[in-house]
Amino acid sequence: MNERYSGQGPFLEISGLKKSFGSGEAKQDVLRGMDFTVNKGEFCVLLGPSGSGKSTLLNIIGGIDTPDAGYVSIRGDKLAGMNEKALTLYRRKHLGYVFQMYNLIPNLNVKENIEVGAYLSDNPLDVNDLLHTLGLEDHKYKYPNQLSGGQQQRVSIGRAVVKNPDILMCDEPTGALDYKTSKEILGLIEDCNKKYGNTVIMVTHNEAIRHMADHVIRLRDGIVRHNDINTEKVSASELEW
Repeated sequence: MNERYSGQGPFLEISGLKKSFGSGEAKQDVLRGMDFTVNKGEFCVLLGPSGSGKSTLLNIIGGIDTPDAGYVSIRGDKLAGMNEKALTLYRRKHLGYVFQMYNLIPNLNVKENIEVGAYLSDNPLDVNDLLHTLGLEDHKYKYPNQLSGGQQQRVSIGRAVVKNPDILMCDEPTGALDYKTSKEILGLIEDCNKKYGNTVIMVTHNEAIRHMADHVIRLRDGIVRHNDINTEKVSASELEW
């Protein structure tokens, strides 16, 4: 799994995915049979309220959790067929994560925090070019505690994107940010998607964000309620909520 996908068929396939937690009367079915595909380079939004299964689904796609039934296939390779060593390598080499919390290393500066991601890749992006794209050139020697929340999230995005991952996985990346900063961060993810061609899978409960996506998967109670291709996208800067 060292080359960009160029084969036939869907880039990402979710088939019959089921997941539950607990047992007996306490058993909770979180995913109840999910099916959808995502094409390479798409900006895909997983939209739904709390408890709809969004984060569990993201964790399974990311190889962090395993399903009870069904499978995830990326570039034709089923994650279920990978042992723990292969899964670790898959996460390290092919996925970038952006979370609501920034999880930066406090004693490393901006440039060094981003370089941490570069060390995990065989084909990293140019760090200085990425600093320019993220608007962080003037802050590259600052430490996380010297940055605003929005700037810290920019660094988090940089750390994920510098790996040049096949999939950029974003779990409520604007959840801790104000309106203006949220739109700036969404714009940066949008720019990275266009410039570097990474497939973006973003979990959110914010209805407005669906308007900037290529593909919208609407979840409720552990199943796909709607699976729509957005033919009239708007830019992040035009979003309102």
